[in-house]
Amino acid sequence: MRVMAFGTYDTTVHPRVGILIEGLRRHGIEVVTCNVPLGHMDAGPMVPPPSAHPGIPRQRIRHARCIAELVAKARRVPRPDVVIVGYQGRLDIQIARRLFPGIPLVLDHLESVDDVADRLGQAAQAELRKVDRIEQAAIAAARLVLVDTEEHRRVLTPGQRDRAVVVPIGAAPVWFDAGRASADPDPATGGADAPGSGADPAHAAPPGDTGAGLPADFAPDFRPGEDLRVISFGLYSPVQGAPVIGAALSRLDGYPIAVTMIGRGLQAQRTRDLVGPEAPRVTWRTWVPEAELPRLVAAHDVCLGVFGTGAKALRLVPNKVFQGAAAGCAVLTSDTAPQRRLFGPAGLFVPAGDSDALADALRRLAQHPAEVDRLRAAAVTLARERFVPEAVVAPLVERLREIVDKRA
Repeated sequence: MRVMAFGTYDTTVHPRVGILIEGLRRHGIEVVTCNVPLGHMDAGPMVPPPSAHPGIPRQRIRHARCIAELVAKARRVPRPDVVIVGYQGRLDIQIARRLFPGIPLVLDHLESVDDVADRLGQAAQAELRKVDRIEQAAIAAARLVLVDTEEHRRVLTPGQRDRAVVVPIGAAPVWFDAGRASADPDPATGGADAPGSGADPAHAAPPGDTGAGLPADFAPDFRPGEDLRVISFGLYSPVQGAPVIGAALSRLDGYPIAVTMIGRGLQAQRTRDLVGPEAPRVTWRTWVPEAELPRLVAAHDVCLGVFGTGAKALRLVPNKVFQGAAAGCAVLTSDTAPQRRLFGPAGLFVPAGDSDALADALRRLAQHPAEVDRLRAAAVTLARERFVPEAVVAPLVERLREIVDKRA
């Protein structure tokens, strides 16, 4: 089987396609790429902030140039058995349909137009709703539609759901490498598991579990001179619920907690205002180079997920929780159905939008390092079993083989 990864996707901005490619190759499938990255304004913490907004006309010109180059590349690569159109490929799939008539197309549909509107805020909704027809045409052109959670699959129409495959986002190998390097900086030993790696990842919290997932009768066991190192990274969008994090951080005065906040976006200033100007234990960074981010995350104890209350926030499992777990962090995120189903006792959950519960969970973790170690060990064990590229693409590989066998 030869699979082509096609489109204007950018793996430095959205790593999803790169994980799919790596996973397919680990299953012994030949993968060729036909890719001209467009780049996107929602580049997140791994891409420097733009000096100026390019504007819609300039963006369209750039897209047209990328498409022209993409078409030229497609004519030089071997004919594939299947074409996977990368994330945000609503227009790309129509190009692929014309370039590869009769070849099954797979659309990576992580985010609907409504989800984008939810993520970017009210100002973008009117413009984005014009794209709805383009999105429906893209889904109609696809033999398979990839979604990341069962909740996202249910948003599709009944006819579309039959063609949908749930493929979790997972984490790229670099995140697992960073976790191993952080757990054992001596390469001669070949890398060791995260602290407390002997813990059973299926171990549920002890009796007396509070809403934050920690036993109410734990006695504090501070480690003198050691802070609980917490990191949050990504766009400051309504989905992320960054203001919930900001409000929680404002309630941590006096606790041994050091927080790193990375990213930019619509709610960045509001989040800073909620934390307040006198928060010496909070470090703010607008962006981090792509090569540096996994190592930086792996140097922390706790990775924060999403805490928004919108429809998209309740349906997704974000990149950062897969990446944080792979890097060896404990995962603290909102108590939503897809996240709890994926992590189970390997994660720590608080109600979405509840800054008081988030602050309480962080205070308790700061007082119980042994529980932090247990959560870190459980998360990294789960990640190495289920979040590696070959594991997340397994459902896709099965469907692709069915399609290719039928065509043969």
